[in-house]
Order: sequence, then structure tokens, then C-alpha cells
Amino acid sequence: MRFALLAPALCPLLAAVVPRAMAADLEQRIEIAAGAAPGKASVGIHVVELATGKTIYRRNEDRLFLPASNMKLFTSALALLRLGPDRRFTTQVLLDEAGNLVLVGSGDPSLSGRVFPYRKNAPMGPGLAPIEDLADQIVASGVRRISGDVAGDDRLYPWEPYAPSWTQDDALRDYGAPVSALSVNENALSVTLRPGESVGAPAGISLDPPLEYYAIDSRVATVARGAEAKIRLARQPGSRQLLLWGSIPLGHAPIVETVAIDDPALYAACALYDALVRRGVAVAGGAVAWHRSASEDYLAPRGRIVASRSSPPVIELLGVMDKVSQNLFAELMLREVGRIARRSGTREAGLEEMEAMLGEIGAAPGDGRLEDGSGLSRNALVTPRLVTRLLAYLNQGPYRGPWLSLLPVAGEEGTLEHRLCCLAEPGSIRAKTGSLSRALALSGYAENRSRGRLAFSILVNDFSAPSSEVRAWIDKIAAALLE
Repeated sequence: MRFALLAPALCPLLAAVVPRAMAADLEQRIEIAAGAAPGKASVGIHVVELATGKTIYRRNEDRLFLPASNMKLFTSALALLRLGPDRRFTTQVLLDEAGNLVLVGSGDPSLSGRVFPYRKNAPMGPGLAPIEDLADQIVASGVRRISGDVAGDDRLYPWEPYAPSWTQDDALRDYGAPVSALSVNENALSVTLRPGESVGAPAGISLDPPLEYYAIDSRVATVARGAEAKIRLARQPGSRQLLLWGSIPLGHAPIVETVAIDDPALYAACALYDALVRRGVAVAGGAVAWHRSASEDYLAPRGRIVASRSSPPVIELLGVMDKVSQNLFAELMLREVGRIARRSGTREAGLEEMEAMLGEIGAAPGDGRLEDGSGLSRNALVTPRLVTRLLAYLNQGPYRGPWLSLLPVAGEEGTLEHRLCCLAEPGSIRAKTGSLSRALALSGYAENRSRGRLAFSILVNDFSAPSSEVRAWIDKIAAALLE
């Protein structure tokens, strides 16, 4: 058999044609996988080959979509670029001249029982363990009596706990926990209900952490075995009373309701007050919160330092934030960037700095409308093109390795642990999920066999199909990027 030799002049032509054909094949595979969106959804998709910067696939890439928790990609990038991966938050306890013991919030999101760095299936430790440690330090410093109050001071950031479009329902639950420079146990607590010993008996209740902060009015009754469990929960804005009503059957497994803490600084002060009293410290005053408005200047409290605690580095905090999609972490990072870069620990200052970052990466005007750092906002909008531009920028920057480590690995960890589980190559997709009512998203990186690393963004809004069906459709598109 004889093989014809190509003329040298034809080699460059072939070299140009083959990549175009490969790109066309990939585009066709994505198009086939995408097909018609389920539930009459509004869909935006953008796929970019990072080695060349070429767009491989586009569908409504310049239209605005609600990003949900894909917003955390922007907040993570902002924190990494402006704060650096090694920065830590330091929380201090001061004894001031007026005799108050002041727990000074630093914006640290790690005052909890969570394990750092992120470790798959790591159990949460006691939620108030950091407060207990601070109490031990206070006693070890020689404090036996406090003539004033135990104050939770979150004045480092103005007291503006919610973004404008967060709802009252959000504020009740842990995912919408208020934002405070002094945050303990991620500003949430769990109420566990268990059936009583007989039909008609009140349900048993326990709290975690076991601190009586809310007054609980429970009207949950035990009903016959095999009946349906029905639990309802409410709290009026500004109230420290939880209302529970409904029913739980005999023999039913415990039901856990996770509730946001309305005033994290006050809760932290109560927790520290309780820990000190149990250690025999006499407190003349009570537990109080110190807030400030955005119009007030911040004056750092002064006094003798009697305890302190440093957080894990920012890169570890961001790892947890992105892998489990923790909203409070994102909001605190946004405000800390605002404080450091613009001397104002406000949501607005953080967003101004984020807009500056987007300008630096070459974002087009109108590619985004920003309102919060977590994506809980119903007013935030971004284009798929903006998301892939951010992904491309971070992939080539000095923090490329740390940045990639933040994103959940498909089929293995975080919010992607149970999605895209059957991929041939472990780690072939790293991406951030997003989920709100009628808004789902998946954006990140896919390792294509022939094209190398691709940046992709899939944003889906306004669908009528079940969320599970839309997620499966998104995953089918993501898997097609690997072929």
C-alpha cells in the first residue's frame, strides 16, 4: 500500500481545518445534548476553549440571567484577588475602661463547629466551641468579675443584615441568616422535635447549640403512628419568639428545623455570658449587642485584651463557602473586601469593588447587575459570557491553583457529590452550582479530551418543569463537554 505525501503548502491548511472540524463536532454534540430546554425554560449557555480563547458554543450568551449561587464565583474571585489566600480574621475580647467585657467581631465566619479545611462528610463539632475557648482564655487571664455588661460588638460593619430583595421567608432560615461582623455558629440554630410517649402528648424539643435564646411556643402534638408529620414554624420580624405548631406521629424519627438567629451579636454575647457564669465569673450587667448604622463612623473599642482567636486562612474559608454554597460566608467576604479596599464594611462598598474587578477583567458594560455576594438576591443578573470571562481570567492568573481547588469536583464533593457521578475521568468537571426557585445554574471547567480545558456557564431561568428534570438536563450538557 502506498501513502501519498501532502505538499508542504497544504500542511498549514490541514492544520487549520482539523481544529475547526473538531470544534464543529463539539458544538454539534452540545447542541444535540441541549436540544429543547425542559419546561419552556429561558436558557443561556457559553463555552470557551481556554487554550485559544475561542467560543465553542453559545446560546443567549449576552442575555441577563438570575445566577443564584453562581454569584459566589464572583465573590470568591474578589476575595482571593483583594484579600489574598493567606489572610486571617482575628476576633478579640477586651475589658474596657467602663468595666464591660467586649467580644469584638472581626467578620470571621468560622466561629462555629465546622471543620476547616473542607473535608467531605466531616461532622460538625459543637457550635459554640470557639466561645467556650474564649471563655477559658478570659478566666485564664485572671478575670473573675465583670462590673459592666458582656457586649457583642459587630460595629466593624454597619448593621444592615439583609440585601434589599431577600424575603421574610429567607430571614427565617439558615440560608438567609443575617449578616453581622460578629457571627457565631453561622448565625443559626437547630430545633429538634421528637414524638411524645403517647398520642396527644406534646412533642419533645431540644436546641443545638443548647442555649436558650429564643422563647419557644410549641403546639406540636403527638399523633397516631403512621400519620403524616406536619410541622410549621414562624417568627415575627424583630421578635425573639419562635412559634411551632403541627403534629408528629408516634415512632417517627426526630425532625430538625434550622432557624436563623435574628441578632447574631446579641446571641454571641448571650453565649459568652453563659459560658463565663458556668465558670464562676460574676457579671454585674447583662448580655447586650452593640451595632452602628452606616451613617456612623467606626471607632474601634479600646481596652485590655483578655482573649483572642484567629480564623483559618481565607482560602480555606472560601473552600467551604463554594463547596457547600454557604451564603453567610459570601456576604461577610463581600463586606470585608469593601472595608479593606474602600474603608467601608458595607454591601455597597463590596459591590463597588466587585464592579472595579469586573472592569479589570474586561467585562462589557451591561454584562451584570450586582446586589449581593451570595446569589440569594432575586435582583442580581449576569450574562453567561461574563461568567466564562471570569473563569478564563482566574484560570490564567497567579492564583490558578488555589482558585481551582475551591470548586466542587463533580460526583465527589460538596453540592456536586451526587451529580455527574459516572464520568470516565475523576475531576474532569469542577463547577459551582446555583439553585433558587425557578433558577438553576452550573458554571466551571470541563476537561475535554481533545480541546483541553473549557470554561462553561449554563444558566436556566423561568422553567415550569421539576427542578430535578432541569438539573438532569444541565448535567447532560456538562457531560457532553468532555467528549
